[in-house]
Amino acid sequence: MLSVVMPAHNEEAFLGPAAHEVVDALRGRNTDFEVVVVENGSTDRTPAIARALTDELPEVRSLSLPDPDYGGALRYGFLEATGDLVAIFDVDYYDFAFLDAAVAAIEQPDGPDIVVGAKRGVGAVDSRAWPRRTVTTVFSLILQYGFGLKVADTHGIKVVRRAPLKDLAAACRYGTDLFDTELILRAERAGLNVSAIPVTVEEDRPSRTSIFRRIPRTMLGLARLRLALWREKE
Repeated sequence: MLSVVMPAHNEEAFLGPAAHEVVDALRGRNTDFEVVVVENGSTDRTPAIARALTDELPEVRSLSLPDPDYGGALRYGFLEATGDLVAIFDVDYYDFAFLDAAVAAIEQPDGPDIVVGAKRGVGAVDSRAWPRRTVTTVFSLILQYGFGLKVADTHGIKVVRRAPLKDLAAACRYGTDLFDTELILRAERAGLNVSAIPVTVEEDRPSRTSIFRRIPRTMLGLARLRLALWREKE
């Protein structure tokens, strides 16, 4: 059983087509699955579209949070998912070739517990604007040298085993920009096997969050996360 978690905040233009495409692709793979749409704090027609999708597509479930919080939506969707495996897709970015490769890797006898789609490293192609690529590189280096992160990336698409990650996801304190990061850091510290598969990233639309607003918020969150993990280790 596969659960696909898709956060959705003000996604009235993307949510319907994305959900239909994901459902059609998974139906063609002859596997049991669900798509968990987590609407969070939308002010457009996204909530109504999400509810309508549950009538159109029996595999779709719609959840809702009152405030816009990408990380919080991921956490909520993950904890509510029922599949043995959970895939995290964005409404404007999903990759079925990655999904197939990640599921195949996890299903090996000694397969990983988490497979992330790496935007950096050998084989990865990142065609986004240079400011976003730069932020990704700097963020990854901070995690590597400041937190001891072993995997190349934490954000974006990924596939994980639900059972060994559920308690770790419940323990995560930081939403918004850092849920993915905290979850993978906790997984590595718990001794779980985390691996990466290079992906191709193309920008379908400009970022809706200003980089210059996001950087200080993320850096403050990282400092708090570093302190929290250090205290837990004592």
